[in-house]
Amino acid sequence: MEQTIMHHLETVRKITEQTMKKIPEEISDIIPEGFNNNIRWNFGHIAFVQEKLVFELLGEEMNFPKDYEQLFGAGTKPAEWKETQPSYAEIAKILTEQKTRIKDFLQGRLHEKLPTPFTNRVGITFYTVGEAFLFSFYHEALHIETIKRLYRSISSI
Repeated sequence: MEQTIMHHLETVRKITEQTMKKIPEEISDIIPEGFNNNIRWNFGHIAFVQEKLVFELLGEEMNFPKDYEQLFGAGTKPAEWKETQPSYAEIAKILTEQKTRIKDFLQGRLHEKLPTPFTNRVGITFYTVGEAFLFSFYHEALHIETIKRLYRSISSI
């Protein structure tokens, strides 16, 4: 089953990486009416949340620039950014490298209990790293759909 789950990680992340390649960076900071965030924020948020759900919840250091939480954490928005935003290339590199680190790190650990159960913003509590990791696929898909809606909205301007 673990091999199937890791294959699914590859599939989901491939969709994210392909979507990022299709959208020009030049439009990634536009926030159309009715949206709180932009395309760049959504890609960075996917990477940040994945890192949190896999590494931080197990007490490991997140392998990110320190300002990523202020830029891409839950509840943040580009209108409030004080930090310099990372380039598309930087976010793309993080998304690609993260895949390999997760596969190496989680090998044989999906059933491992989290040191402390984690309840997300919508009230779902995770008790194992596998539960949190599997939820991250749903989270990533939600944000890919938001990115596609943003892109369609920007393209119609």
